[in-house]
Amino acid sequence: MPKLVECVPNFSEGRREEVIEQISGVVLEAQYAGLEVRLLNHSADRDHNRMVVTFVGEPDAVLEVAFLMAQKAVELIDMNHH
Repeated sequence: MPKLVECVPNFSEGRREEVIEQISGVVLEAQYAGLEVRLLNHSADRDHNRMVVTFVGEPDAVLEVAFLMAQKAVELIDMNHH
């Protein structure tokens, strides 16, 4: 049985649907590109302006996708206007 890990990152965005979709979409893009990851869930809380993404996969793939998601979040979220 292969090793699987779960990653549950939280991001400071819960209102802009296009940003939510782009950040959670990183997992789907990686999956379609052949990385062994699967998006389990993503949810956003408009009141607290937060989103949570849950995905699983092989350890190296999860690490790579988590880093790519962080890069996308830095690109799209300006904490000066949060």
